[in-house]
Amino acid sequence: MADTTISKPSVYDISAWLVAVVGLWLVFDLHLLPALLSGLLVYELIHLSAPLLRVSRLSDNRAKLVVVALLAFFIISLLIILVWWGIHFFRSDTVSLPALLQRMADIIEKTRAQLPEWVTQSLPGDADGLRNAAAQWLREHSNALQSAGKNAGRTLAHLLVGMVLGAIIAVKAATPRSGCTPLVCSLTERVERLSESFRSVVFAQVRISAINTLFTILYLAVGLPLFGVHLPLVKTMIIISFVAGLLPIIGNLISNAVIIVISLSYSVPVSVVSLVFLLAMHKSEYFLNAHIIGHRIHAQIWELLLAMLIMESAFGISGVIAAPIYYAYVKKELTDKGLV
Repeated sequence: MADTTISKPSVYDISAWLVAVVGLWLVFDLHLLPALLSGLLVYELIHLSAPLLRVSRLSDNRAKLVVVALLAFFIISLLIILVWWGIHFFRSDTVSLPALLQRMADIIEKTRAQLPEWVTQSLPGDADGLRNAAAQWLREHSNALQSAGKNAGRTLAHLLVGMVLGAIIAVKAATPRSGCTPLVCSLTERVERLSESFRSVVFAQVRISAINTLFTILYLAVGLPLFGVHLPLVKTMIIISFVAGLLPIIGNLISNAVIIVISLSYSVPVSVVSLVFLLAMHKSEYFLNAHIIGHRIHAQIWELLLAMLIMESAFGISGVIAAPIYYAYVKKELTDKGLV
């Protein structure tokens, strides 16, 4: 008969769990999610890159610190360049988000006569109506996103500080550690599990988004042109597909809506074909999610959806972004203790 005895957690484990719960809640209350995610990203990138440089084979601790510090500087610089490029790209005249929204509104307004009546009844009457509806939806569902937009400077500062903190922790972890007190060891274990959960979810989601983006490129830039269909804003739709695809489930809804509406600019049949293609692609993504993310964190798709629903209700868009990571962390804690 299998041994199902569950070890009793120590007072240090309980104290560390309480600190972890309070800390993860304060991340939302103090609007520190960008700092947390950027810090974890830099830490994991350094952690994954260090073996390629064979840092562990260096016998001198000072040499290890120098190599890891240079690696951290390179990674942070690269991430800053990517963030700057992304901001510049989406603020350019040709692909700015307000311009994209205006273009989508114009397309819907021009194609209303070609759409079934049951569809047009649920659409805004004009471009201003669409913009107002979008603004109303944002006010109701994404207060955190609005705050981030109003405080873009502070958000960027949090990103930078998070990167630096992640790099400092990674550099410190490169050298051997001496013995720690029971509480510190327990807290360190919580942080390591959160880092592992981040790595399992985020890096897997990047792979999924890259695969989806590849199929989107084949459809928009290869498949449709072969049949003489040349849609506008193809480059913008591809970038949005990748960026939005980093958000599980909700990212697909965003990118799908953009592609379907832009397809209307050519014709209703092309829009229908786009809808069928996207449904088929994202239907297969459920199996991909189950295989990549679900396998890594031992969770079913319905578990992630339920976690995202609860976190969105509690914390808005920030909750949707953090839900897979938080859920993976909680499940890892329970699994390691033999509770699930």
